[in-house]
Amino acid sequence: MCGIFGVMQTSGLSESPDVLRRMGQVIHHRGPDGDGTFADDTLMMGMTRLAIIDVAGGQQPLYSEDKNVVVVCNGEIYNFRELRTELQEKGYRFSTGSDSEVIAHLYEELGPACVERLSGMFGLAIWDRRQRRLVLARDRLGIKPLYLHRHSDRILFASELKSLLEYPGVDREIDPAALSEYLALGYVPAPLSMLKGIEKLLPGEVLVAENGSVKRERYWAPPAGSAESRDETSWAASIAETMEQAVVSQMVSDVPLGAFLSGGVDSSAVVAYMAKNSNQPVKTYSIGFDLDSGGSYYNELPYARQVAELFGTDHHEIVVRPDVATLMPELLWHMDEPIADAAFITTYLVSKFARQDVTVILSGVGGDELFGGYRRYWGDHLARIYKRVPGPIRRGLIQPLARALPGDRHSPIYNWFRLAKGFIGGAELEADERYEQHIRVFNPDDLSAMLSGQNGLRSAAMERAFAEARADDPLNRIIEVDLRTQLPDDLLMLTDRMSMAASLECRVPLLDDSLLDLALGMPAEMKVHRTALKRGLKLALRGVLPDEIIDRKKRGFGAPIGAWFKQELSAFLDTVLEEQAVRRRGVFDWEHLQKLKSLHRSNRGDYTDHLLCMMNFELWCQIYLDGDSHADVSERLAMAAAA
Repeated sequence: MCGIFGVMQTSGLSESPDVLRRMGQVIHHRGPDGDGTFADDTLMMGMTRLAIIDVAGGQQPLYSEDKNVVVVCNGEIYNFRELRTELQEKGYRFSTGSDSEVIAHLYEELGPACVERLSGMFGLAIWDRRQRRLVLARDRLGIKPLYLHRHSDRILFASELKSLLEYPGVDREIDPAALSEYLALGYVPAPLSMLKGIEKLLPGEVLVAENGSVKRERYWAPPAGSAESRDETSWAASIAETMEQAVVSQMVSDVPLGAFLSGGVDSSAVVAYMAKNSNQPVKTYSIGFDLDSGGSYYNELPYARQVAELFGTDHHEIVVRPDVATLMPELLWHMDEPIADAAFITTYLVSKFARQDVTVILSGVGGDELFGGYRRYWGDHLARIYKRVPGPIRRGLIQPLARALPGDRHSPIYNWFRLAKGFIGGAELEADERYEQHIRVFNPDDLSAMLSGQNGLRSAAMERAFAEARADDPLNRIIEVDLRTQLPDDLLMLTDRMSMAASLECRVPLLDDSLLDLALGMPAEMKVHRTALKRGLKLALRGVLPDEIIDRKKRGFGAPIGAWFKQELSAFLDTVLEEQAVRRRGVFDWEHLQKLKSLHRSNRGDYTDHLLCMMNFELWCQIYLDGDSHADVSERLAMAAAA
């Protein structure tokens, strides 16, 4: 695991090697164990290393035998042993035990198509000195990031956006399209970034630059075709077997490793299979909350303890309190882009906590997307039932009542009101628009009001994802859309940034290529049956996990920040989004912002995500646009709070 960075300029490099040092220094947290660089007349690139496999000999860049192929790779290649054996049988010789060395020899064998054979998580760069060819690629689902900046005959690339900003002449200007998408979705979808001129390589995409031309294409996308026909017993057996193999393959490490444990189905399954295949207690790490201010609704420590005791893990816990808000500027600096997902706070804190003992952590991220774990996947089923009600009653009675419902995600009853209000608000729309309406942060009316009349009827990223989706049933269609949007650009992005901020490698075995292929071939009814979520996965785990863990109600891996905005963080929110700052920034409409705060604090609506979205955007602007250090922003906020 590491961070990579570099520049190719076909007319010859115009900057000194010192710029490469600065590009690496700013992402040193991704790889504090070492660094390495390569340079010739048209390209220089480097990496910062977090040593995981072949600690002594796996330093990058790595080379082919004749030194004509140079590789830097951020991530892990899980099938490197099989590839290594195959390449050795063809006569290739290896000089290290690193998983990344297979990339150099596989490129010699297959050229840029080599990325299609890699199973793992990666953002990589290959320099072919003989062909003067640069190859950049990202893994199938975008578990690992890769940013780009292109200008004239120059290409910059890096694992984090902040690294590109170290290169002279890279502007810091908001991309209006990215801002609109961010307010709609709560994250910036690829290929956009919040800064104009900087892009993200798409998941499953490869870029080839040579002879003055740049070619980008997707080497992988969810396949088209009908689901396999099998009985549920066969599906359950395949899920259990494939999941165990995926966990075992990702336990390979030359340094200590552990697991995040929330007590939910996904993380508990990972821990169960780790315990089964480990000769010593698995180290597990959980996070909880004070039981006041909504914390009891999110607190999952009792469930995590139950799983830890069942599998005899070496268990560790931390409790989060509202004072973590002072960390926000630092975390947003690490994030590179603003995000409206409170899970970035908890992910960082539990990552930092675990890093005291381990260097590698396994997480249950991805299980909901692959196997149907979100309540929003009920939408098509509920819409069919809802539309049996005569139209005049729906429009004249139910919809006005729903609009009047209160909402609060930290109370079981008010949370159901919130969900019902959101569902009924979009129930009359077509399936694609209904789903988009359900997952949006700002609905079109609020977005138009907040951005002074800008049209926000549809998210371009969501429209594109639905247009590209090839699944042949409604549920698998929206799951595929999630795999193309929210999973890489929200969950996986925050997982990468927050774990790497703590110099911790986070692996996601539930997104292993083998499980991904299996899940994409599953029929919808094995994922969600009426309102039964994760049907196939839960069948597979009967006997592996206790029924009370499998059947308990789902909780998100977030924080009770909406409740904190009403109490402990009320003054903090007002300080960040104070009138002078908002008007000076000139992005948000001050009166509409005040209206949303009032509605949220009076429980007339749940605007947690809206307020977090705007607060994090302003903090991000202070760091990335105004040029303040995150330490200065934190100090300024602390002084304001004390006053």
